[in-house]
Amino acid sequence: MKFNEKNIRELNKSPIKLIADEWALLSAGKCGAWNTMTISWGGIGELWGKDAAFVFVRPQRYTREFIESSDMFSLSFFGGKYKDELSLCGSKSGRDTDKSLLTGLTPVFDNGAVYIRQAELVLVCRKMAFFDLEPKGFTDKKIENNYSNGDYHRMYVGEIVKTLEKS
Repeated sequence: MKFNEKNIRELNKSPIKLIADEWALLSAGKCGAWNTMTISWGGIGELWGKDAAFVFVRPQRYTREFIESSDMFSLSFFGGKYKDELSLCGSKSGRDTDKSLLTGLTPVFDNGAVYIRQAELVLVCRKMAFFDLEPKGFTDKKIENNYSNGDYHRMYVGEIVKTLEKS
């Protein structure tokens, strides 16, 4: 199967199911210097007149270094498959682990973006903005329970510039 470019607005998939239930890999970097991590928080919608995705990354995550230094990031979705591999990518650090070697997941480098070949759906995003979450912005004080270490996420917003789906 190969990837075909598609209009994001023509997908018949629930963004909540894709991210929260099936998970995704967030990838950034370039050939020879990249990383990927599992996400289960984020969203897809419209912002500032553009189709957009937003993701959350804690400060200690190795992928954050790559997303900070890159103009692009990607979200690779696997349709609920590869859960063991995604679990490993969410629990091991790329600082001391070659996630691609351990999982067999293969990176594809495409015009400044990196995504995973085995994915069923890929969103390639151009980074537009980031925002640091702070407790003073939590109107629901129970949110603070997610941050016992004070390691508040940074939210990255990206314009979806390419949508790739396997046929």
